[in-house]
Amino acid sequence: MSLQKKMFAELESKEIFELARSYAYAYMDGIEDMDVFPSKKNLDKMKAFDEPIPEKSTNAVDVLNQLNNFGSPATIAQIGGRYFGFVNGGALPVSIGVKWLSDVWDQNGGLFLTSPINAKLESVCQNWLKEIFSLPEETVAGFVSGTSMANLCGLLAARFHLLKNLNWDINEEGLNGAPKLRIIAHAQVHASIKKTLSILGYGKNNIEWIPSDSKGRLSLEHLPELDNSCLVLLQAGNVNSGAFDNFDKVCDRANAVGAWTHIDGAFGLWAAAANSLKHLTKGIEKASSWAVDGHKTLNTPYDSGIILCKHPDALISSLQATGEYLIFSEQRDPLFYTPELSKRARAIELWATIKYLGREGIDTLVSSLHLRAKQLAKGLEEIGFQIVNDPVFSQVLVATDNDEETKQILAFLQNSGECWLGSSSWQGKTVMRVSICSWATTEEDINRTVRLFGTAKRTIAANT
Repeated sequence: MSLQKKMFAELESKEIFELARSYAYAYMDGIEDMDVFPSKKNLDKMKAFDEPIPEKSTNAVDVLNQLNNFGSPATIAQIGGRYFGFVNGGALPVSIGVKWLSDVWDQNGGLFLTSPINAKLESVCQNWLKEIFSLPEETVAGFVSGTSMANLCGLLAARFHLLKNLNWDINEEGLNGAPKLRIIAHAQVHASIKKTLSILGYGKNNIEWIPSDSKGRLSLEHLPELDNSCLVLLQAGNVNSGAFDNFDKVCDRANAVGAWTHIDGAFGLWAAAANSLKHLTKGIEKASSWAVDGHKTLNTPYDSGIILCKHPDALISSLQATGEYLIFSEQRDPLFYTPELSKRARAIELWATIKYLGREGIDTLVSSLHLRAKQLAKGLEEIGFQIVNDPVFSQVLVATDNDEETKQILAFLQNSGECWLGSSSWQGKTVMRVSICSWATTEEDINRTVRLFGTAKRTIAANT
Protein backbone atom coordinates (compact mmCIF):
# COMPACT_ATOMS: atom_id res chain seq x y z
CA MET A 1 0.00 0.00 0.00
CA SER A 2 1.35 3.43 -0.90
CA LEU A 3 1.97 5.97 1.86
CA GLN A 4 -0.85 8.14 0.54
CA LYS A 5 -3.32 5.26 0.55
CA LYS A 6 -2.15 4.31 4.03
CA MET A 7 -2.95 7.81 5.32
CA PHE A 8 -6.34 7.91 3.61
CA ALA A 9 -7.11 4.59 5.28
CA GLU A 10 -6.12 6.05 8.67
CA LEU A 11 -8.47 8.96 8.12
CA GLU A 12 -11.28 6.60 7.25
CA SER A 13 -10.80 4.07 10.06
CA LYS A 14 -10.47 6.70 12.84
CA GLU A 15 -8.46 4.17 14.91
CA ILE A 16 -5.63 6.54 15.75
CA PHE A 17 -8.04 9.33 16.68
CA GLU A 18 -10.04 7.05 18.96
CA LEU A 19 -6.80 5.88 20.55
CA ALA A 20 -5.62 9.47 21.06
CA ARG A 21 -8.97 10.29 22.62
CA SER A 22 -8.77 7.37 25.03
CA TYR A 23 -5.25 8.35 26.07
CA ALA A 24 -6.34 11.95 26.57
CA TYR A 25 -9.28 10.91 28.73
CA ALA A 26 -7.06 8.65 30.83
CA TYR A 27 -4.63 11.54 31.30
CA MET A 28 -7.41 13.86 32.46
CA ASP A 29 -8.85 11.25 34.81
CA GLY A 30 -5.47 10.62 36.42
CA ILE A 31 -4.25 14.21 36.72
CA GLU A 32 -4.85 14.48 40.47
CA ASP A 33 -2.86 11.31 41.17
CA MET A 34 0.14 11.97 38.95
CA ASP A 35 3.30 13.72 40.11
CA VAL A 36 3.01 17.46 39.58
CA PHE A 37 6.60 17.37 38.30
CA PRO A 38 7.79 14.08 36.74
CA SER A 39 9.78 11.71 38.92
CA LYS A 40 13.37 10.84 38.01
CA LYS A 41 12.15 7.40 36.95
CA ASN A 42 9.72 8.89 34.44
CA LEU A 43 12.26 11.42 33.21
CA ASP A 44 14.75 8.63 32.59
CA LYS A 45 12.15 6.77 30.52
CA MET A 46 12.34 9.54 27.90
CA LYS A 47 15.51 7.79 26.69
CA ALA A 48 13.06 5.71 24.67
CA PHE A 49 12.95 8.62 22.21
CA ASP A 50 16.72 8.48 21.61
CA GLU A 51 16.61 6.39 18.46
CA PRO A 52 17.73 6.69 14.85
CA ILE A 53 15.27 8.21 12.42
CA PRO A 54 13.21 5.37 10.94
CA GLU A 55 14.12 4.34 7.42
CA LYS A 56 10.53 3.52 6.50
CA SER A 57 7.08 4.75 7.49
CA THR A 58 6.08 3.75 11.03
CA ASN A 59 2.77 2.35 12.18
CA ALA A 60 0.63 5.26 13.48
CA VAL A 61 -0.63 3.26 16.46
CA ASP A 62 2.97 2.56 17.49
CA VAL A 63 3.73 6.29 17.33
CA LEU A 64 0.80 7.12 19.61
CA ASN A 65 1.63 4.29 22.00
CA GLN A 66 5.22 5.41 22.38
CA LEU A 67 4.22 9.01 23.00
CA ASN A 68 1.62 8.05 25.56
CA ASN A 69 3.76 5.47 27.38
CA PHE A 70 6.91 7.55 27.66
CA GLY A 71 5.69 11.10 27.02
CA SER A 72 2.60 11.43 29.20
CA PRO A 73 4.43 10.50 32.44
CA ALA A 74 7.10 13.11 31.65
CA THR A 75 4.68 16.03 31.45
CA ILE A 76 3.99 18.73 34.00
CA ALA A 77 0.54 18.30 35.58
CA GLN A 78 -0.39 21.76 34.41
CA ILE A 79 -4.12 21.14 34.11
CA GLY A 80 -4.19 20.09 37.77
CA GLY A 81 -4.47 22.38 40.77
CA ARG A 82 -1.04 22.30 42.40
CA TYR A 83 1.44 23.53 39.82
CA PHE A 84 2.62 26.86 41.23
CA GLY A 85 5.89 27.28 39.35
CA PHE A 86 5.99 29.61 36.39
CA VAL A 87 2.83 31.57 35.62
CA ASN A 88 1.64 28.94 33.17
CA GLY A 89 -2.07 29.05 33.87
CA GLY A 90 -4.33 26.07 33.25
CA ALA A 91 -6.76 25.23 30.47
CA LEU A 92 -10.53 25.43 30.79
CA PRO A 93 -12.28 22.25 29.59
CA VAL A 94 -14.21 24.17 26.93
CA SER A 95 -10.98 25.63 25.56
CA ILE A 96 -9.37 22.19 25.32
CA GLY A 97 -12.40 20.85 23.46
CA VAL A 98 -12.41 23.77 21.05
CA LYS A 99 -8.68 23.39 20.46
CA TRP A 100 -9.19 19.73 19.54
CA LEU A 101 -11.76 20.76 16.94
CA SER A 102 -9.70 23.66 15.57
CA ASP A 103 -6.59 21.47 15.41
CA VAL A 104 -8.49 19.21 13.03
CA TRP A 105 -9.42 22.27 11.01
CA ASP A 106 -5.66 23.03 10.78
CA GLN A 107 -6.17 26.67 9.83
CA ASN A 108 -3.47 29.07 8.69
CA GLY A 109 -4.51 32.26 10.43
CA GLY A 110 -2.47 34.71 8.36
CA LEU A 111 -5.11 35.93 5.92
CA PHE A 112 -8.87 36.04 5.63
CA LEU A 113 -8.48 33.92 2.51
CA THR A 114 -6.54 31.24 4.42
CA SER A 115 -9.02 31.15 7.32
CA PRO A 116 -12.19 33.23 7.25
CA ILE A 117 -13.31 31.85 10.63
CA ASN A 118 -10.07 32.85 12.35
CA ALA A 119 -10.18 36.33 10.86
CA LYS A 120 -13.79 36.76 12.00
CA LEU A 121 -13.08 35.56 15.54
CA GLU A 122 -10.02 37.79 15.77
CA SER A 123 -12.31 40.75 15.07
CA VAL A 124 -14.79 39.60 17.69
CA CYS A 125 -12.05 39.02 20.29
CA GLN A 126 -10.52 42.40 19.53
CA ASN A 127 -13.82 44.11 20.35
CA TRP A 128 -14.41 42.00 23.44
CA LEU A 129 -10.90 42.67 24.79
CA LYS A 130 -11.36 46.41 24.34
CA GLU A 131 -14.52 46.16 26.44
CA ILE A 132 -12.94 43.95 29.11
CA PHE A 133 -9.96 46.27 29.58
CA SER A 134 -11.89 49.52 28.86
CA LEU A 135 -9.43 50.51 26.13
CA PRO A 136 -9.88 53.26 23.51
CA GLU A 137 -12.13 52.44 20.57
CA GLU A 138 -9.29 52.83 18.05
CA THR A 139 -7.30 50.03 19.70
CA VAL A 140 -6.40 47.06 17.49
CA ALA A 141 -5.24 43.58 18.52
CA GLY A 142 -2.74 41.10 17.14
CA PHE A 143 -2.80 37.47 18.25
CA VAL A 144 0.66 36.03 18.79
CA SER A 145 2.38 33.22 20.67
CA GLY A 146 2.74 34.95 24.03
CA THR A 147 3.58 38.15 25.85
CA SER A 148 7.22 37.96 24.80
CA MET A 149 6.14 38.30 21.17
CA ALA A 150 3.43 40.81 22.10
CA ASN A 151 6.05 42.96 23.83
CA LEU A 152 8.20 42.81 20.71
CA CYS A 153 5.26 44.00 18.58
CA GLY A 154 4.46 46.80 21.00
CA LEU A 155 8.03 48.03 21.09
CA LEU A 156 8.31 47.84 17.30
CA ALA A 157 5.19 50.00 17.00
CA ALA A 158 6.61 52.40 19.60
CA ARG A 159 9.89 52.70 17.70
CA PHE A 160 8.09 53.44 14.43
CA HIS A 161 5.82 56.01 16.07
CA LEU A 162 8.52 57.79 18.09
CA LEU A 163 10.89 58.04 15.13
CA LYS A 164 7.99 59.51 13.13
CA ASN A 165 7.73 62.11 15.92
CA LEU A 166 11.35 62.96 15.09
CA ASN A 167 10.70 63.10 11.33
CA TRP A 168 12.37 59.77 10.59
CA ASP A 169 10.69 56.98 8.61
CA ILE A 170 12.43 53.78 9.71
CA ASN A 171 10.82 51.76 6.92
CA GLU A 172 12.43 54.03 4.33
CA GLU A 173 15.64 55.10 6.05
CA GLY A 174 16.44 52.18 8.34
CA LEU A 175 18.25 52.57 11.65
CA ASN A 176 21.60 53.91 10.45
CA GLY A 177 21.66 57.59 11.34
CA ALA A 178 18.27 57.49 13.05
CA PRO A 179 17.58 59.92 15.92
CA LYS A 180 18.22 58.44 19.34
CA LEU A 181 15.21 57.28 21.31
CA ARG A 182 15.07 57.36 25.09
CA ILE A 183 14.06 54.06 26.70
CA ILE A 184 12.92 54.43 30.33
CA ALA A 185 12.58 51.25 32.38
CA HIS A 186 12.71 50.39 36.05
CA ALA A 187 14.81 47.71 37.68
CA GLN A 188 11.97 45.19 38.05
CA VAL A 189 10.89 44.93 34.40
CA HIS A 190 10.37 41.36 33.23
CA ALA A 191 13.11 39.35 31.52
CA SER A 192 11.09 39.32 28.29
CA ILE A 193 11.27 43.11 28.14
CA LYS A 194 15.05 43.03 28.53
CA LYS A 195 15.26 40.36 25.84
CA THR A 196 13.06 42.39 23.50
CA LEU A 197 15.18 45.50 23.99
CA SER A 198 18.25 43.45 23.16
CA ILE A 199 16.64 42.04 20.01
CA LEU A 200 15.80 45.57 18.90
CA GLY A 201 19.41 46.64 19.39
CA TYR A 202 18.98 48.71 22.55
CA GLY A 203 21.92 47.69 24.72
CA LYS A 204 21.54 47.76 28.50
CA ASN A 205 23.83 50.75 28.75
CA ASN A 206 21.50 52.77 26.51
CA ILE A 207 18.48 52.30 28.78
CA GLU A 208 17.62 54.96 31.34
CA TRP A 209 17.23 52.64 34.31
CA ILE A 210 15.34 54.03 37.26
CA PRO A 211 14.84 52.44 40.68
CA SER A 212 11.88 50.33 41.76
CA ASP A 213 10.24 50.87 45.13
CA SER A 214 10.12 48.27 47.89
CA LYS A 215 7.12 46.54 46.26
CA GLY A 216 8.70 46.27 42.82
CA ARG A 217 6.90 49.22 41.21
CA LEU A 218 8.37 52.06 39.18
CA SER A 219 9.57 54.78 41.56
CA LEU A 220 7.63 57.88 40.51
CA GLU A 221 10.01 60.25 42.23
CA HIS A 222 12.83 59.02 40.00
CA LEU A 223 10.90 59.27 36.72
CA PRO A 224 12.84 61.77 34.57
CA GLU A 225 11.43 64.56 32.46
CA LEU A 226 9.90 63.04 29.37
CA ASP A 227 9.64 64.16 25.74
CA ASN A 228 8.32 62.82 22.44
CA SER A 229 11.36 60.58 21.96
CA CYS A 230 10.60 58.56 25.10
CA LEU A 231 9.39 54.97 25.44
CA VAL A 232 8.31 54.28 29.03
CA LEU A 233 7.99 50.63 30.04
CA LEU A 234 5.46 49.70 32.72
CA GLN A 235 4.07 46.44 34.05
CA ALA A 236 0.79 45.12 35.36
CA GLY A 237 1.83 42.38 37.75
CA ASN A 238 5.46 42.16 38.88
CA VAL A 239 6.51 38.58 38.15
CA ASN A 240 7.81 38.24 41.72
CA SER A 241 5.69 40.44 43.95
CA GLY A 242 2.64 40.82 41.71
CA ALA A 243 2.74 44.62 42.16
CA PHE A 244 1.28 47.08 39.63
CA ASP A 245 2.89 50.32 38.47
CA ASN A 246 1.13 53.66 38.82
CA PHE A 247 -0.27 53.80 35.29
CA ASP A 248 -2.48 56.79 35.90
CA LYS A 249 0.25 59.24 36.82
CA VAL A 250 2.97 57.95 34.53
CA CYS A 251 0.70 57.89 31.48
CA ASP A 252 -0.53 61.42 32.19
CA ARG A 253 3.05 62.68 32.18
CA ALA A 254 3.90 60.72 29.05
CA ASN A 255 0.83 61.77 27.10
CA ALA A 256 1.39 65.43 27.91
CA VAL A 257 4.61 65.41 25.84
CA GLY A 258 3.83 62.75 23.21
CA ALA A 259 5.84 59.90 24.76
CA TRP A 260 4.83 56.25 24.33
CA THR A 261 3.91 54.03 27.28
CA HIS A 262 3.86 50.27 26.92
CA ILE A 263 2.36 48.00 29.60
CA ASP A 264 3.64 44.45 30.00
CA GLY A 265 0.52 42.88 31.50
CA ALA A 266 1.21 39.19 30.83
CA PHE A 267 -0.91 37.92 33.71
CA GLY A 268 -1.82 41.05 35.64
CA LEU A 269 -3.77 43.01 33.04
CA TRP A 270 -6.70 40.65 33.68
CA ALA A 271 -7.14 42.31 37.08
CA ALA A 272 -9.06 44.95 35.13
CA ALA A 273 -11.79 42.33 34.55
CA ALA A 274 -12.47 41.74 38.27
CA ASN A 275 -14.52 44.29 40.20
CA SER A 276 -12.56 43.61 43.39
CA LEU A 277 -9.18 44.07 41.69
CA LYS A 278 -9.63 46.58 38.87
CA HIS A 279 -8.33 49.40 41.10
CA LEU A 280 -4.89 47.87 40.51
CA THR A 281 -5.11 48.79 36.81
CA LYS A 282 -6.37 52.36 37.17
CA GLY A 283 -5.23 54.40 34.18
CA ILE A 284 -4.23 51.55 31.86
CA GLU A 285 -6.48 52.97 29.16
CA LYS A 286 -4.12 55.96 28.91
CA ALA A 287 -1.20 53.84 27.68
CA SER A 288 -0.17 53.45 24.03
CA SER A 289 0.16 49.66 23.89
CA TRP A 290 -0.46 46.61 26.06
CA ALA A 291 0.79 43.02 26.03
CA VAL A 292 -1.20 40.23 27.69
CA ASP A 293 -1.50 36.44 27.64
CA GLY A 294 -4.64 34.37 27.31
CA HIS A 295 -2.84 31.22 28.45
CA LYS A 296 -1.94 32.64 31.85
CA THR A 297 -4.72 34.17 33.94
CA LEU A 298 -7.56 33.52 31.48
CA ASN A 299 -6.58 29.84 31.22
CA THR A 300 -6.75 29.32 27.47
CA PRO A 301 -4.55 26.51 26.11
CA TYR A 302 -1.05 27.31 24.88
CA ASP A 303 -0.19 29.40 23.04
CA SER A 304 -2.16 32.62 23.26
CA GLY A 305 -0.60 36.07 23.43
CA ILE A 306 -2.15 39.40 22.50
CA ILE A 307 -0.70 42.77 21.51
CA LEU A 308 -3.13 45.66 21.87
CA CYS A 309 -2.23 49.03 20.40
CA LYS A 310 -4.16 52.29 20.15
CA HIS A 311 -2.05 53.49 17.20
CA PRO A 312 -3.09 51.11 14.39
CA ASP A 313 -0.90 52.80 11.78
CA ALA A 314 2.20 52.38 13.93
CA LEU A 315 1.53 48.69 14.58
CA ILE A 316 0.68 47.89 10.96
CA SER A 317 3.58 49.92 9.56
CA SER A 318 6.11 48.34 11.90
CA LEU A 319 4.93 44.84 10.92
CA GLN A 320 4.45 45.56 7.22
CA ALA A 321 4.22 42.65 4.83
CA THR A 322 4.23 42.76 1.04
CA GLY A 323 4.51 40.14 -1.65
CA GLU A 324 3.21 39.66 -5.15
CA TYR A 325 1.58 36.38 -4.17
CA LEU A 326 -0.28 37.76 -1.14
CA ILE A 327 -3.98 38.34 -1.72
CA PHE A 328 -5.62 40.71 0.74
CA SER A 329 -9.33 40.99 1.34
CA GLU A 330 -11.82 43.62 2.38
CA GLN A 331 -12.10 41.76 5.69
CA ARG A 332 -9.57 41.62 8.52
CA ASP A 333 -6.24 40.17 7.37
CA PRO A 334 -4.51 39.12 10.60
CA LEU A 335 -0.95 39.24 9.26
CA PHE A 336 -1.07 43.05 9.41
CA TYR A 337 -1.07 42.89 13.21
CA THR A 338 1.56 40.21 13.87
CA PRO A 339 5.12 39.40 12.71
CA GLU A 340 4.09 36.06 11.19
CA LEU A 341 2.63 35.50 7.76
CA SER A 342 1.60 31.94 8.58
CA LYS A 343 0.32 31.44 12.11
CA ARG A 344 -1.85 29.25 14.26
CA ALA A 345 -5.51 30.27 14.51
CA ARG A 346 -5.22 31.18 18.19
CA ALA A 347 -8.29 33.40 18.35
CA ILE A 348 -10.57 30.37 18.14
CA GLU A 349 -9.78 29.13 21.66
CA LEU A 350 -9.66 32.69 23.01
CA TRP A 351 -13.12 33.38 21.62
CA ALA A 352 -14.47 30.14 23.10
CA THR A 353 -12.99 30.90 26.52
CA ILE A 354 -14.39 34.43 26.71
CA LYS A 355 -17.80 33.33 25.38
CA TYR A 356 -17.98 30.44 27.84
CA LEU A 357 -17.00 32.52 30.88
CA GLY A 358 -18.74 35.78 30.09
CA ARG A 359 -18.01 38.92 32.12
CA GLU A 360 -19.18 37.31 35.35
CA GLY A 361 -17.16 34.15 34.80
CA ILE A 362 -13.97 36.06 34.01
CA ASP A 363 -14.48 38.13 37.17
CA THR A 364 -14.98 34.94 39.19
CA LEU A 365 -11.92 33.24 37.69
CA VAL A 366 -9.59 36.19 38.23
CA SER A 367 -10.91 36.91 41.72
CA SER A 368 -10.56 33.27 42.77
CA LEU A 369 -6.86 33.25 41.94
CA HIS A 370 -6.39 36.20 44.27
CA LEU A 371 -8.45 34.55 47.01
CA ARG A 372 -6.36 31.37 46.79
CA ALA A 373 -3.16 33.44 46.99
CA LYS A 374 -4.43 35.21 50.12
CA GLN A 375 -5.47 31.85 51.60
CA LEU A 376 -1.99 30.43 51.00
CA ALA A 377 -0.24 33.45 52.48
CA LYS A 378 -2.42 33.36 55.60
CA GLY A 379 -1.97 29.61 56.06
CA LEU A 380 1.81 29.78 55.72
CA GLU A 381 2.13 32.72 58.11
CA GLU A 382 0.16 30.76 60.71
CA ILE A 383 2.74 27.96 60.65
CA GLY A 384 5.76 30.26 60.90
CA PHE A 385 6.72 31.14 57.33
CA GLN A 386 7.52 34.69 56.23
CA ILE A 387 5.44 36.25 53.45
CA VAL A 388 7.77 38.90 52.07
CA ASN A 389 5.41 40.53 49.58
CA ASP A 390 1.92 41.98 49.74
CA PRO A 391 -0.15 39.42 47.76
CA VAL A 392 -2.15 42.04 45.88
CA PHE A 393 -2.90 39.64 43.06
CA SER A 394 -1.79 36.02 42.52
CA GLN A 395 1.90 35.95 43.51
CA VAL A 396 3.17 34.87 46.94
CA LEU A 397 6.81 35.10 48.01
CA VAL A 398 7.69 32.81 50.91
CA ALA A 399 10.86 32.63 53.00
CA THR A 400 12.25 31.37 56.31
CA ASP A 401 14.77 32.85 58.72
CA ASN A 402 17.77 31.94 56.56
CA ASP A 403 18.41 31.30 52.88
CA GLU A 404 19.82 27.80 53.36
CA GLU A 405 16.70 26.59 55.14
CA THR A 406 14.55 28.17 52.42
CA LYS A 407 16.51 26.32 49.74
CA GLN A 408 16.21 23.00 51.57
CA ILE A 409 12.47 23.38 52.04
CA LEU A 410 12.09 24.32 48.38
CA ALA A 411 14.00 21.21 47.31
CA PHE A 412 11.77 19.07 49.55
CA LEU A 413 8.63 20.55 47.97
CA GLN A 414 9.91 20.23 44.40
CA ASN A 415 10.80 16.57 44.93
CA SER A 416 7.55 15.71 46.70
CA GLY A 417 5.45 15.19 43.58
CA GLU A 418 2.53 16.83 45.43
CA CYS A 419 3.15 20.38 44.21
CA TRP A 420 5.81 22.34 42.39
CA LEU A 421 6.96 25.92 42.84
CA GLY A 422 9.98 27.94 41.84
CA SER A 423 12.61 30.06 43.51
CA SER A 424 13.66 33.65 43.13
CA SER A 425 15.57 36.40 44.86
CA TRP A 426 13.77 39.34 46.43
CA GLN A 427 15.64 42.31 47.90
CA GLY A 428 18.70 40.15 48.48
CA LYS A 429 16.78 37.28 50.09
CA THR A 430 16.20 33.79 48.69
CA VAL A 431 12.47 33.19 48.37
CA MET A 432 10.06 30.53 47.23
CA ARG A 433 7.86 31.93 44.49
CA VAL A 434 4.28 30.66 44.35
CA SER A 435 2.11 31.57 41.37
CA ILE A 436 -1.60 30.82 41.68
CA CYS A 437 -2.79 30.75 38.10
CA SER A 438 -5.07 27.76 37.44
CA TRP A 439 -8.86 27.60 37.57
CA ALA A 440 -8.42 24.07 38.99
CA THR A 441 -6.72 25.21 42.21
CA THR A 442 -9.22 24.63 45.02
CA GLU A 443 -9.29 25.56 48.69
CA GLU A 444 -8.28 21.98 49.48
CA ASP A 445 -5.32 22.22 47.10
CA ILE A 446 -4.11 25.22 49.09
CA ASN A 447 -4.75 23.47 52.43
CA ARG A 448 -2.84 20.42 51.19
CA THR A 449 0.03 22.66 50.07
CA VAL A 450 0.17 24.43 53.43
CA ARG A 451 0.35 21.05 55.18
CA LEU A 452 3.17 20.02 52.86
CA PHE A 453 5.09 23.21 53.70
CA GLY A 454 4.69 22.32 57.37
CA THR A 455 5.93 18.79 56.80
CA ALA A 456 8.92 20.13 54.86
CA LYS A 457 9.83 22.56 57.63
CA ARG A 458 9.63 19.90 60.34
CA THR A 459 11.62 17.40 58.27
CA ILE A 460 14.40 19.87 57.55
CA ALA A 461 14.54 20.95 61.19
CA ALA A 462 14.76 17.33 62.35
CA ASN A 463 17.69 16.65 60.03
CA THR A 464 19.78 19.66 61.05
